[in-house]
Amino acid sequence: MANILKSLSKPKTRDIVMSVREIGKTFMEGGNPLQILRGGGFDLARGEIVALVGPSGCGKSTLLQCVGLLERPTHGNISIAGVPVHKMNDEERTRIRRDKLGFVYQRHNLLEDFTAIENVTLPMLAAGLDDSDADNRAKKLLKMVNVLHRGSHRPTQMSGGEQQRVAVARALANNPDIILADEPTGSLDPKHAGAVFDLLLEISREQKMAMLFVTHDMALASRADRIITITNGIVG
Repeated sequence: MANILKSLSKPKTRDIVMSVREIGKTFMEGGNPLQILRGGGFDLARGEIVALVGPSGCGKSTLLQCVGLLERPTHGNISIAGVPVHKMNDEERTRIRRDKLGFVYQRHNLLEDFTAIENVTLPMLAAGLDDSDADNRAKKLLKMVNVLHRGSHRPTQMSGGEQQRVAVARALANNPDIILADEPTGSLDPKHAGAVFDLLLEISREQKMAMLFVTHDMALASRADRIITITNGIVG
């Protein structure tokens, strides 16, 4: 009995899907170094929703680019699903980005020559899924985000809110562990912004995916489980 009580009293270990330590990023501007990120870090647990806030130009998008493996940090350590990724080669980074991460940007970044279904199937085809399975999953995802009726439409034939919903479906295509969202509702009017953000929260919680999102809107940030700030280049 004593052993049982002891085990129950131990804090439960969080399932950490991303770990960032002493992250730094310096760019060269006009031949001079410009240090954007100067250190600090965080852990992100499975199913956790975290807001990243700070003044304009503080490095929020730069941090998201680094943890999303689109930029290499100048120094520091990044692990995804327990695997150190900051020193991986480009091919390995592409695979991790494809299999573990989903991206939602301020602008939808959909390919204008492709339909909604085709935009969602592309990441799955790149991952090796066959055409039929990719098409079926794309339709399920578009139904989940309430735009299946727009499946055969191209982005220019959809409203801004509909386009962003398709972008959310595309981010979910390969069933990622982590959603990275950079001002995901910043280009939408308040009505559509609220609906898209509600959708992201609902899906993240139901699917137990972690989400790290950048925002200037403290009302949105307050709905996260936790807030991370960048102050003078320090993340934490």
